[in-house]
Amino acid sequence: MTTDTMLRVLVAFEHFRTPAKVTRALLNPDPEMLRQIWRDMDIPTRTELGRQSEELTAHGVIAVSADDPRFPRSLVVKERPIAPALFCRGALGLLTAPGAGICGSRSASPLGLEAARTSGQVASDRGLTVISGYAKGVDTESHLAALENGGTTVLVLAEGIDHFRVKRELTPRFDPDRVLVLSQFHPGQPWATHTAMTRNRVIFGLGMALIAIEAGERGGTLAAGREALKRGRPVLVLNFGDDIPGNRLLVDAGAQAVTSRQELGDALASIRSRAANASEQGRLL
Repeated sequence: MTTDTMLRVLVAFEHFRTPAKVTRALLNPDPEMLRQIWRDMDIPTRTELGRQSEELTAHGVIAVSADDPRFPRSLVVKERPIAPALFCRGALGLLTAPGAGICGSRSASPLGLEAARTSGQVASDRGLTVISGYAKGVDTESHLAALENGGTTVLVLAEGIDHFRVKRELTPRFDPDRVLVLSQFHPGQPWATHTAMTRNRVIFGLGMALIAIEAGERGGTLAAGREALKRGRPVLVLNFGDDIPGNRLLVDAGAQAVTSRQELGDALASIRSRAANASEQGRLL
């Protein structure tokens, strides 16, 4: 087995299967373990893994494993990475760029979609990368707003990166230099409800704040907001004046209600300033 990171990650996924076991294997400081697993694999399996590795690399995909210095510290909780590896395509620098996560309904109201566009514009105006889940509705509007505004965006997939295609809505504005496509799953993993819920941890983990739009009484947006708050991430809830049950639940749990474009911009600027100050203090200690 070579030291190629992509192949090493694929071997770990193939043999260990579950994210926790794959992560432990990749963090094992002894390289001989995975090499021995590779040697013990049958020839058809090794041939297929080699083909997958070459194909992904040829398409510009980079595997950033949990033991890679480029793996974001913001995705490490209590010294445990929340994913074994990140399969990345595009502007890799966005992996650690200051950003804001945006989460919302796939079937948002017209007002919710307008709020998503506004959030993407305001975040990019403040120099923040827009991080969202690449689903229809709020996610797509957020990505598009960032790109139309000259900003950058991270598309966090709820499936393997093999399934990625540029959406028709984004095609005119899609710029590989301003977009990072990211998946924490095996490249062939199909979309599933549990993967959509799991990828939300990456969205708010990468962002210095999470903007929640039209959270339901249950579902991914509410769960993401609650978990972000538990992780100490600021959560901004857009308040349109209507009584949206999930929004109210998040505010009751400690999220900040935002009622205007100016308030959103001010809140993001304040969060970014506090994060910069904390980082500077950390360097001085």
